[in-house]
Amino acid sequence: MSGRTVTAAVIIIGNEILSGRTQDANLAFLAQELGEIGVRLREARVVADEEDAIVEAVNACRARYDHVFTTGGIGPTHDDITSAAIATAFQRAHRRHPEAERRLRAYYPPEKLNEARLKMADMPEGAELIDNPVSVAPGFRIENVYVLPGVPSILQAMFAGLKPRLEGGAPVRSRTVTVLCPEGEIAKPLGEIQSRHPSIEIGSYPFMQQGRFGTSLVFRGTDETAIRAAAEELLTLARERRIEVLQLF
Repeated sequence: MSGRTVTAAVIIIGNEILSGRTQDANLAFLAQELGEIGVRLREARVVADEEDAIVEAVNACRARYDHVFTTGGIGPTHDDITSAAIATAFQRAHRRHPEAERRLRAYYPPEKLNEARLKMADMPEGAELIDNPVSVAPGFRIENVYVLPGVPSILQAMFAGLKPRLEGGAPVRSRTVTVLCPEGEIAKPLGEIQSRHPSIEIGSYPFMQQGRFGTSLVFRGTDETAIRAAAEELLTLARERRIEVLQLF
């Protein structure tokens, strides 16, 4: 585990996401799982099934972050072009991976194994396989880019095997204080608390409960002492202003 801040980006690939036909379910999962091992998710992009868009997103993110995860676009259909696009991004040949092909041939009966399914073994040259315990067709890694499927249940199973191998940082901790007060009334002092504790992030999330406005304040970071200190400042503010605290955890 590294003591430095380790960062990541997620690139969600698929016209079905952009059209609204499918709702993404992978981003929240990856953000939570990465946070548990001290990887800070800094950016998420949604791009179309277009080679230029995928190449641009992958090259921009892999230069900026420690880890990049792509989801979607590695299935057997004609519009699944992620693998070929990533080969282009890395300027590598796109060819059939022998071990990936072996796994597919062992999994499918001969009468079920067609060229479309074998296409799932086509990867950039030098790719390292990511095991798929659900439907066999593997994902792959090149340098700091991890290529995963879009189906949530398969992605989650594959990430479980990948997670122990990822370089992480100090675990990300959080503390939440929920107050019965509109966020506009505490925005200024909250900004002052943030400025006094630059090592943590303070998120403000308004809500309405039984006709009254409230705000959940989430303190996140790797410094537990700073998180506690910032949260205590907010609690002191709440006591001074007679703001009701609904939850503290």
